[in-house]
Amino acid sequence: MSAHAGNPVGPAELLRRRVADDPSSPLVTFYDDATGERVELSARTFDNWVAKTANFLVDGLAAEPGTRVVLVLPPHWQTAVWLLACWSAGLVVEPVDPASVGSASFEPSGSSEPYILAVAQEVLDDVIADDALAGEAEEIVGLSLHALGGPLANTPPGVTDYATEVRAYGDRFIPNAGVTTEAPALNVTKSTMSAAELVEAARTAAEKWDLDARDRVLVDMSFATLDGVLTGLLAPLASGASVIIQRNIDNAVLERRLTVEHVTVVAGPPGRNGASGSPRRLA
Repeated sequence: MSAHAGNPVGPAELLRRRVADDPSSPLVTFYDDATGERVELSARTFDNWVAKTANFLVDGLAAEPGTRVVLVLPPHWQTAVWLLACWSAGLVVEPVDPASVGSASFEPSGSSEPYILAVAQEVLDDVIADDALAGEAEEIVGLSLHALGGPLANTPPGVTDYATEVRAYGDRFIPNAGVTTEAPALNVTKSTMSAAELVEAARTAAEKWDLDARDRVLVDMSFATLDGVLTGLLAPLASGASVIIQRNIDNAVLERRLTVEHVTVVAGPPGRNGASGSPRRLA
C-alpha cells in the first residue's frame, strides 16, 4: 500500500498543512538579479497572498471550478501564488513562458472556451496584440511584478490591475463546494493532471530527490513545464523544504548566494547554476 494512501489531497491542502506545521519559516524566497530584488515569504504570508488572490479570482472575476486560467508569467513568487490560488479555487492552470510570446503565433493548448488571462507587464502589450492569446480571454489581468507591489505603469483598456485590486480581498479563502482534487488542475505540455495527481507527482519527486525540511532549493526554471512546477513549488511544499526562485541569475553572485541562503539543492538549466561545494544538483 502506498505510504500516502487515504483520501487524495491537492496542493491547497499541502499549503494548509505547511501553515499549520511551520507558519513562520521561509517558504518562498525570490531573487531578480536584474533589479536587485529579494523577497522572502513565510508560509503564513504566502498563504495570505494565495487567499487574497483566490478571493479575487472567485469574487472579482467570477471564476468557478473548472475555469481555465492562462498564466503568462516569468519565474516569480507571484507566479507561485497564482498557481496555488487557482488550485485552491478548483481552477485549471495553463502556464505559458513569456519568452514564447511574439516569437510565433501561440495558441493555448487547452480547449477553445474563454479563459482568464494573467500577464506580466513586460509582455502585456505583445499579448494584447496577439489574437491567439487575448482574443478568447474573457478577463485579462496585468501583473506589474513590482518589488514594492506597485500598480501597472500603464493599464490598457480592458485590463484589470492585479496589484491595485487584490489588496481589497480577504486573506481567508473558503473554496466552493464543487472543488475536488480529482478534477483537472494543470494543463502543461499538452497533458492534463488533476490536483491529486500533482501532489502524488510532487511527493514522488521529493522522494526521488531526497528532499526534506532541512533543504533549501534554489531553482532557475520556468513554471511553464511540469518539472518547473514540481521543482519550483510543489516538491518543496510536499517535503517541508523551502524554495528560492531565481530570475535573471548573475553567475558572479551565485557562490555567495549559495552560502548566504544556506542552499542545499540547485536545479535549473545546465550551465546556468553550476553549483560547487556542498549543494547537490538535481538531475
